Amino acid sequence: MPKPATIIDVAREAGVSIKTVSRVVNREAGVHAETREQVERVMARLNYRPKQSARSLAGGRSFLIGLLYYDPSAAFVGGVQQGATLRCREAGYHLVVESLHNDAPDLPMQVDRMVSALRPDGMILTPPLCDNPQVLQALRDSQTPCVLISPAADNPEHPSVRMDDVHAAEEITNLLISLGHQRIAIIKGARDQVASKRRYQGYAAALKAHGIALDKDMVVQGDFTFPTGVEAAYQLLSRRQRPTAVFASNDEMALGVLVAAQRLGLEVPGDLSIAGFDDTPAAARVWPPLTTVRQPMDEMARAAVDLLVGTRGGEGAAQEGGAGGQHRVLKHELIVRDSTAASVDKPTRARKAS
Repeated sequence: MPKPATIIDVAREAGVSIKTVSRVVNREAGVHAETREQVERVMARLNYRPKQSARSLAGGRSFLIGLLYYDPSAAFVGGVQQGATLRCREAGYHLVVESLHNDAPDLPMQVDRMVSALRPDGMILTPPLCDNPQVLQALRDSQTPCVLISPAADNPEHPSVRMDDVHAAEEITNLLISLGHQRIAIIKGARDQVASKRRYQGYAAALKAHGIALDKDMVVQGDFTFPTGVEAAYQLLSRRQRPTAVFASNDEMALGVLVAAQRLGLEVPGDLSIAGFDDTPAAARVWPPLTTVRQPMDEMARAAVDLLVGTRGGEGAAQEGGAGGQHRVLKHELIVRDSTAASVDKPTRARKAS
């Protein structure tokens, strides 16, 4: 069996110094583009695989990025994880994903243990952990840079990436209003997540702008999970004056509404229009496919990695303290599919579930 190629072999074949190969491997600045491409071609031809431990010792970095989450919506976490994983791989890093309970009594100790064991070059925090003062303080104490995804407010100490939830929710509610719907219900998301409040704000703002009174009977609490979508739908659709449209604060709850409506014998969108939020893979695969807001989960995750590894200052060079002061707002997109249609106001009550 042939011996694996070494950095010396790569340098000799590429006609460059070992230091230049090391810079290419660590994605450091200061290497001419043609030289970088030549070294990368030789690395590919020789199937050269640098040892992670050697890279860490040479640069004082672990080449690990942590992703911390506590979210009942697997679709959101999955989208963020996929984007972060791919971007880390491109930048020569590895992603480590950890779930932490936002209300755990020993949360700071869990963060300390994780940082001590992994020595990550940075952390990506998703809601609601990105707003947890204990988590943020533990990372500050360990001098671990972090980027916040969709925080409640811009934090002057940490960079962040988000979308405009208020405007997006207002936009999708406006769509339902433009289709002639007046009784538009909303299923709110988890109480501890700021996205829930922002999407409700957008919904309420759209109703007010069109002179539609906000009916408290059209507002039901959920928690971003499929079962609460089903339960909320039964509450709404059993009322004497049921809604003609439902805006669920995420796709998982919208799918729950779709199932409940079908069990009750309602046609979607003939009897009931349904809109979601996120544009998860399932949204396009169910029947009828869901009208929803495409949240740029992949792009937000990639931007978070970029802020941590400091691509502007030389790819692969993690910036101490992160990229404080950088707060990016990424664009969303309204995706109109077959689950919404013009209102045909029918006063009859839904049939009971069998």
